[in-house]
Amino acid sequence: MSGIRSVTVDSVYDSRGRATVEAEVTLESGAHGRAAAPSGASTGVHEVAAFPAGGVPEALRTVRAVLAPALLGLDAFDLSAVDQVIHTTDGTPNLSRVGGNSATAISVATALSVAGERGVPLWKVLARPGLDGTKFPAIVGNCLNGGRHAIGGPDIQEFIAYAEDPDPARSIRAALRVHTLVGDELHRRYPTVALGRGDEGGWVAAIGNVEALELLSNACAKARDELHIAVHPGLDLAASEFFHDGRYRYKDRNLDLEGQVAFVAQLVDQYDLRYLEDPLDQEAFEGFAEVTRAVGNRALVVGDDLYVTDSHRLERGIERGSSNAVLIKVNQVGTLTDTLRTVDLAATRGIATVTSHRSGEVPDSWLTHVAVGTGARALKCGLLGGERMAKLNELLRLGRATGSSNHAR
Repeated sequence: MSGIRSVTVDSVYDSRGRATVEAEVTLESGAHGRAAAPSGASTGVHEVAAFPAGGVPEALRTVRAVLAPALLGLDAFDLSAVDQVIHTTDGTPNLSRVGGNSATAISVATALSVAGERGVPLWKVLARPGLDGTKFPAIVGNCLNGGRHAIGGPDIQEFIAYAEDPDPARSIRAALRVHTLVGDELHRRYPTVALGRGDEGGWVAAIGNVEALELLSNACAKARDELHIAVHPGLDLAASEFFHDGRYRYKDRNLDLEGQVAFVAQLVDQYDLRYLEDPLDQEAFEGFAEVTRAVGNRALVVGDDLYVTDSHRLERGIERGSSNAVLIKVNQVGTLTDTLRTVDLAATRGIATVTSHRSGEVPDSWLTHVAVGTGARALKCGLLGGERMAKLNELLRLGRATGSSNHAR
């Protein structure tokens, strides 16, 4: 046993310049861990509350006055017990008293303190039975932004490079090459337009969905030819963001459920998409199942807003055959224990997991360890920006530590 000696919290800023919570947990041995929690812009309605009604200041006051004292003396090595006290002390079904970001920061900081005490990397503390950390996730890289992440761009939220290679350095290299090629082509097409990048590092341009997908597809093909690495296009539609009154409302089309299923299936077929996230609204369990029956044999159909990393919602999806993959975001459910419960359920039912960042990220690297420790099929963390590169560079380091990664070139 190694008891918790202190829990401190304070505010830091995420990649959008908004305040979030950082926690530091120190054990009686002197080992300690520090972690900050990210925040999302495109959020599912079933996520826990990121912060209480009073925002970060109220979260800090509540943690300092109520939660931190309740955690003192607990055995940090029993992470499930620590996380249970977080829930019990909060006392609400959606962590609206202390906030999901406070819970995430404290839970991850506790696990990091255990890693420090044991003298091992975090992924070994989180490792699921049978995993040795030598299998690395594919890279889901955001190359071009739309939707909530880039107002004025396409309706679809993310145009993705999905790069999969046993060597994480090669996957990272391929995804970054696609990002560069997309940028080069945008600058060629629009030489007088000031092009920017969205929250997650993807390019932003006032182009349509099909034009953006064609551009991405061509960039992936060129990167494959140059590097001989498997990299293919993918999409995160975030369809709940443009689903209103029973219809999917694009700028150039207006589709019912049947039309939306047919549309996304056509995109998978035409552009050889290997990754398809949130193609339908967050309540469309049966509709997701139609998409999965249509294209699940050749693409990951990933539920994010559909599941919000919640094991109960994932169980509903499994019963209906809604998807073959689930996105994993720790602060959607609040603690590592809640997250691992969903990961373990997915593993027992043959559902792939994709460990994911948020649009408002922090420059911590703990997310990479969650991906490696849980045997995630892929790591989604964006491509450019220090808060994104922190995850990718940590994956390079872990690959080198096991002899599975070549040096970046």
